[in-house]
Amino acid sequence: MSAPTTTATSAPQALRRRRYGTLTHPSRTGLALVTPAVALVVVFVFVPLVVAVYISLTNFPLIGPYRFIGLDNYASVLTDPTFWTALGYTLLYTAIVTLPILLLGYGLAVLVRSNRRGATLLRTIFFVPFVIGLTTLSFLMLLEAQPNSGLVNVALKALGITDGTTAWLVDGPLATGLLCVMVVWGVSGLTMVLLMSGMQGIPREVYESAEIDGASWWQRELRITVPMLRRTIAMTVILSVIGSFLAFTQFYILTQGGPGSETTTIVMAIYRRAFVQLQLGAATAMSLVLVVITGLVTAAQFWLLRERS
Repeated sequence: MSAPTTTATSAPQALRRRRYGTLTHPSRTGLALVTPAVALVVVFVFVPLVVAVYISLTNFPLIGPYRFIGLDNYASVLTDPTFWTALGYTLLYTAIVTLPILLLGYGLAVLVRSNRRGATLLRTIFFVPFVIGLTTLSFLMLLEAQPNSGLVNVALKALGITDGTTAWLVDGPLATGLLCVMVVWGVSGLTMVLLMSGMQGIPREVYESAEIDGASWWQRELRITVPMLRRTIAMTVILSVIGSFLAFTQFYILTQGGPGSETTTIVMAIYRRAFVQLQLGAATAMSLVLVVITGLVTAAQFWLLRERS
């Protein structure tokens, strides 16, 4: 006779638990905790996105009246040779810097991952360029790349490579090469820190077992370190590609997208359309197209770098 009583009394308790949560995790507490995060996402992500989509459907001129024009901005972007030229240059720049950043960051991580004497100092030295930031590095490079007086030309002249009068920033290929070297040097410190953290999380016993089995240093790196760092490597590559797609500061400071439009990235093209030509509607459409392209590239990277069983 006790079983029905237990069932009868447990049903209301289960119903109350579903309505109000448990005693230690009430539903209202969880709702209160997530509300600020949800509010921030709505205010700073969804609302600006909706406004941007609306502006992209108008001929918004930044200053003055505007009207709704539908998809005309998108049709203009997709047939604009300037957009595709800038996108092509951005892809070229991304292809040039991504692998060197990964390889240099990996090499630096291998160098400083141990706790031997001097490792902390080396980590600090290698990470300082990233802390300084690309803005400061770009202004420094603007001074050091000057003909005759800049350190770049002075050093190359002392090595007998050039005559010391090379105008790096007024030649498209030379400016691109200089920018790529500066970016690789400035960003590799972050890759080093991320990979070093992953390397330090690999159990030492795994390396010791491989060493006992006769594995060389290269074999341990290729067959232990790299496979176990797959997720970290994927993350660093994705961050590097996204950062390259959104590159603007270093190009704006050093070349202004010139000479002509030889070093104009896609973000530089969007900036010119919005704040030079005062076509904010078209620039917003370009920005949304860039968001879609970046999302597709990132999704492709996730698929290519996924862990395969």
